[in-house]
Amino acid sequence: MNFSSKLLESAVNEVSNLPGIGKQTALRLVLHLLKRPKSHTGHLTNALNNLVEEVKLCKSCHNISDTDLCEICASPKRSTEVVCVVEDIRDVMAIENTVQYKGLYHVLGGKISPMEGVGPHNLTIDSLIEKVKQGTVKELILALSSTMEGDTTNFYIYKQLQNEKVTISTIARGISVGDELQYTDEVTLGRSISNRIPFEKSLKL
Repeated sequence: MNFSSKLLESAVNEVSNLPGIGKQTALRLVLHLLKRPKSHTGHLTNALNNLVEEVKLCKSCHNISDTDLCEICASPKRSTEVVCVVEDIRDVMAIENTVQYKGLYHVLGGKISPMEGVGPHNLTIDSLIEKVKQGTVKELILALSSTMEGDTTNFYIYKQLQNEKVTISTIARGISVGDELQYTDEVTLGRSISNRIPFEKSLKL
């Protein structure tokens, strides 16, 4: 791809580094930005700068937040006795859209995947275990996607906590095996949360 401008080429190269964005799509997006009023593009630039400079991870659940404690963890309307374990913020958003869950979350930041070099120490599993050992959590809902990596992570967490005084459950398999949580429709996901089962039973399925 030949560029008439080094600045244009640089912008296209940076945009094409985003997931799912090829060079042609990047070029189309950059040219669109050039056509917009400078003030509009400035708003985008400021939003991205603020995101990078000011976004935080909630000190309790590791969700992306504007403050040290996210709105969900800080809400007095949420039950502190139930914690839903998810892979990332997209899963939090998907479950919140069902409007059927009123507990808290714990964001792992990924799944155990030896093939990709991701082990338990790369995730926030240690802080989850510490949270449970404090004794306030009565139920832990394992809501990872039904993939090999998700099942491996679920089982690892279960083994670490099976002797603690906490009920460990998993979402019902209304979600197809191999499906990612974030792409599941809200009705199915809501029912899977509501009809969750003890984790031990899922091992026998």
